Amino acid sequence: MENKAIICKDLTKQFGDFKAVDKITFDVDQGEIFGFLGANGAGKTTAMRILCGLSYPTSGEATVAGFNVYKEQELIKKNIGYMSQKFSLYDNLTILENIEFYGGVYGVSRAEIKARSADLVHTLGLEKEAKKLVGELPLGWKQKLAFSVAIFHRPKIVFLDEPTGGVDPITRRQFWDMIYEAAASNITVFVTTHYMDEAEYCNRISIMVDGRVEAMDSPTNLKQRFNTHSMDEVFYQLARGAKRSGD
Repeated sequence: MENKAIICKDLTKQFGDFKAVDKITFDVDQGEIFGFLGANGAGKTTAMRILCGLSYPTSGEATVAGFNVYKEQELIKKNIGYMSQKFSLYDNLTILENIEFYGGVYGVSRAEIKARSADLVHTLGLEKEAKKLVGELPLGWKQKLAFSVAIFHRPKIVFLDEPTGGVDPITRRQFWDMIYEAAASNITVFVTTHYMDEAEYCNRISIMVDGRVEAMDSPTNLKQRFNTHSMDEVFYQLARGAKRSGD
């Protein structure tokens, strides 16, 4: 099991009589790009909060980066990165200040922050903008910087919650190039997305419906199973029977 980044067995989260997450079982390999899909209300946000160490499950078992979701939430947080479409960087800090702030939060030493900051700014081609406020950057650049900051401390796993929402197709493709590079360096990428073309880029996909994982496999195998050439159609066939809405 050493090569497993995430292991879930019968993971459940219940609010009163409502099971937001209903006995989900799956595992994710180290270095895998794993797509976690589901319509609004499917339970994927609740599940992701548990895996990020932000919420306790009601029952079941799970480990993230080898740490237990019940007993080792703080260790989980130190060993993962997280990026959301809604919030990831501080607009009123410069690019370098954001990098330094998050590096410090994740416990990277000052000397390492300085060296890695220079490398990161160079890699992104942002040398001239390094002292600009992040709020002045176009959305696409913000998202690429946010992803770079999320893996700045070299975590074992990075969780991406709809990271490319609102950006143009070319920037989305560039963003996915960065994801491939991260996976090639053995960082596990756990990503939610509403773009079904992006699901094609994942090694495997799970699709949640009403709190349960209804399908999980590679994009190619899922399309064969549902007799279609489109991940959109796979998703619609599964989501059509959903009874809930709102996560």
